[in-house]
This record gives sequence, structure tokens and C-alpha cells, in this order.
Amino acid sequence: MQFELRKLMLATTLALLAGTTLAANKTLIYCSEASPSGFDPTRQVTGTDFDASAETMFNRLTEFERGSTQIRPGLAEKWDVSADGLTYTFTLRKGVKFHTTPYFKPTREFNADDVVFTLQRMIDKNHPFNKAAPADFPYVSDMSLDTNIAAIEKVDAHTVRVKLKTVDAAFLQNLAMSFASIHSAEYADQLLKSGKANQINTQPVGTGPFVFKSYQKDSNIRYDGNKDYWRKGEVQLDKLIFAVTTDPSVRYQKLQKNECQVMAYPRPADLKSIEANPKLNLLKQAGFNVGWLSYNVEHKPMDKLEVRQALDMAINKPAILAAVYQGAGQPATNPMAPTQWSYNKKLKDAPYDPVKAKALLKKAGVPEGTEITLWAMPVQRPYNPNAKLMAEMIQADWAKIGIKAKIVSYEWGEYIKRAKAGEHDSLMIGWTGDNGDPDNWLGVNLGCEAVGGNNYARWCNKEFNDMVVKARTLSNQAERTKLYEKAQEVFKRELPWTTIAHSTVYQPVSKSVEGFKVSPFGLNSFYGVTVK
Repeated sequence: MQFELRKLMLATTLALLAGTTLAANKTLIYCSEASPSGFDPTRQVTGTDFDASAETMFNRLTEFERGSTQIRPGLAEKWDVSADGLTYTFTLRKGVKFHTTPYFKPTREFNADDVVFTLQRMIDKNHPFNKAAPADFPYVSDMSLDTNIAAIEKVDAHTVRVKLKTVDAAFLQNLAMSFASIHSAEYADQLLKSGKANQINTQPVGTGPFVFKSYQKDSNIRYDGNKDYWRKGEVQLDKLIFAVTTDPSVRYQKLQKNECQVMAYPRPADLKSIEANPKLNLLKQAGFNVGWLSYNVEHKPMDKLEVRQALDMAINKPAILAAVYQGAGQPATNPMAPTQWSYNKKLKDAPYDPVKAKALLKKAGVPEGTEITLWAMPVQRPYNPNAKLMAEMIQADWAKIGIKAKIVSYEWGEYIKRAKAGEHDSLMIGWTGDNGDPDNWLGVNLGCEAVGGNNYARWCNKEFNDMVVKARTLSNQAERTKLYEKAQEVFKRELPWTTIAHSTVYQPVSKSVEGFKVSPFGLNSFYGVTVK
């Protein structure tokens, strides 16, 4: 009897140890580059924010296939589009559960009320929730969705009809983007009644593959795998942890020590070492991105075209590509990636010419020693691996033509907030395509409706804007391409930006990681991912 008891105790101990190992094997740690500004995807604009919210905890009506620009059914299992392209009828998926958390316990499954709440909140400034928790929805306004959606109707519990005023050729792709993540109307109602509406940005509830557990700013975000996730088999991790690690060298050290299994944005200088490490895989793909320097055309002297031309041709791009990108980038000419359909291959950069640049400044009446601010991002992004170094190089280039640039930086969330308010003279920023449509580059970043949003140049050119708006309403891709190519010509002529580079995207992962795919949109998703 005593022997049998000892055998049972030993077996129990071994089982517990095995269980602990198994649990450890199902925990993935991601060394992320920065803290998110919040967890409500509808009000966010950066990949850092979307990785921490939309890509982990939420779903959308339509969704992109992992690692692809192709859309697939999401919370809408199918849809019909009217012959005139103005009415979309979505049939919603049944049996989808919202997360149960210490702060919210749903009493029903996902239905049409959640879609209506989410979309109505984004387009209606007078929505009760917006009065309780005022927020901007940059993507919605930048893409004119708030003015183009005419009506959102609940047909029945699992059918929603959306009517547009004008045709939007990319509407289904737009709904697959992170900002269009669906919230729980029941949770929103609970927050309203308790006077805690702002909690939607700090204590998130979604239908996605991971459930929010805790957040310590500048330290970590913790999630549990969603055991009730409606896409069976896509959640293979028990726990997911974002370890916020702003220094890329430290991220790499942690990856080498297996303190994290996936890391964001390696330094170009570390790529050879990563490739040579037998414990790591270096995934890579041509970047669907562009990094640029934006000129605030509302500030003097950047309001003058000659000044923008001078600043542009004074920047030594080849030197920047060599020092900052170190072989992991190519020079950018246009405000979109070369792999984007409608990219205008005929356009060229002005040659590097500091002598001519100095003459242009003199002609424009800009005295030598003029001071302007040059904003540099505090974080690595796919399109800019080292904004500080790039700023210092541009500062030195401009000094040669008599412009004194003061380098300015803020914490990432503050940087974006102040940039949208137009506080900068010139600013480094960039873009990774969201949906594979040209409007996502030209309309979102350069359209008149995007001033105060992602249009950091605050540039509103009627000729450019009319072409982009018209192209958005056409379904014929050849006709749209002609308009977008002409719009790029206007952009290059007026120079609201100096386009710098398109970077190759590298993603180092431990060889214990299986199923991870590099996103063309620069996002990091962990559904379908496991660790050995």
C-alpha cells in the first residue's frame, strides 16, 4: 500500500512537472519596440498600437489572410454588394463570443448591435459614447468614411446593411484594416452607465485570439490565449507577452538568451550576426512601405515651393541609405511602395545639389542662418531603422546651405499627437500600406481630408485631391491607375515631402517558433503561431 502511494505521488509530481513544461512551451514572448498609446484600435494609427490591440484581441467584418493582402471573411461570413456599388449587406457569423474578463462578463454572443455600435461611433460625432469619451478616429476621417457612409442599418440580429453616398472601390479592404475592429455594444453600454467610457481604451474587450490580462507601461503587456476563439485551431499559445524593449541591441540580446522568441525591428548592423546564429531564423520580405521627411507647408519658409525644393536637393540620400539602412533599403521616389499597383515608374528625384539648393534659398529670400525644427521619431519603424542618425545627417546637410535645424523628439504617442496638431516645421515619419489599395497611400497621407490626421505636411492641393477622390469612386483599375499616376506627378512637382527610402523588412525569430508569417502591412500577429 505504501509502495503504491509512493508510485502515485511520483506519478503526480511528474505530471505536474510535465504540465509546467508544457505551459512554458506554450508561452511566447515578443520583444516589442514601444508602448502602445492605448488599446482601442478605432482611434489608433501606429503599428505599435495595432499590434497590441487589433492584431491580438479584436476581429473585423473582413480580414486579411495572414501574410497576404487578400481578404477573407471575418465576423461577416459573407456579403452582397448592390449593382450600383453603394449598398453592402453583411451576413454575420453566429456563435462568436466576446471575451470574459474580471471587468466584463458578456450575457450574449456577437451580433448586429456590435457592428452598428462600432461603425456608428466612428462616423457620428454626436454619438452618446463619443460625448462621454471624446476621441478622434483618424483613419475614418482621413479616408472620408465618416462623410461617405450614408446609413448603417440592423436588418436582423445577424444582418447589417451599410449604404454609401459614393462608390468606394476599396471599401471591403478598408473594413479589414485594424481601425475597423469590432467592439462589444454591451460592454460599451456598461461603461456608459458606470461613467467609465474612457475605459474602452485601457481595459479592452474583443472577440479575438487573445484576452487582455494586464499592462505595465514601458514594461509589458500580458494576454491569455482565447480558449473560446471562433476560428478553431488558430490559438496555439496559452500565454502571449509583449516585453516592451525600446533598444534594438537589448532586444537582440534577449532573443539570443531566449528571453523572447520574436523581436521587432533589428538593427541593420545586426543582420549578419542574426543570420549566422544557428538558434535563430531571419525572415524577410520586400517592404510595402516608404519613409519620408514631411514639410509643414503652413509654416514659413516651407510654404514656398523653392524652399522645399532646396531642402530636398540638399539631402544626400545615398549617404543616408548607406549609413542608416546599411543595404536594407532602396531610394524612394514616390509616396507609395514600388510594388503597389499604379506606382508611377516615370518619376525621378532631383539630383543632390547643395550649390543649387543654396541659390534657390537666396532667390526665395531665406536668409542664411534661418532656424527650423526637424522632428525625429523616438522609435524604430519598418521604414526607418534609425531616425536619430538620419536627423543628424539631414541637419548636417542643411547646415551646408545655411539652414539651422534643431532636432526635436518626444515619446512616440506624444510625437504623433503633436505632429497631428502641426507643431513641427519638418518631421520624419513613414507608412506601411494597410490594404493594398493606392488610396491608402495617397488619400490617407496627402488628401485634404487628412489634414489634422495623417497628412503631416498639412498640404491640400485641389488638383491632386480631386484626382484621388475621383479615383476612389471608380471600379475600373486601369482608369484608377491613370488618375493615381497623374496625382503622383503633382506630388513630385509640389514636394510636400522628401521621400527617403523603402526598406526591406526583417523579422528575427527563434527556431522554436512555428507558423509566424511576416505581414505585408508591417503588423505582428500571433494567431496560428506556436513554440516547440
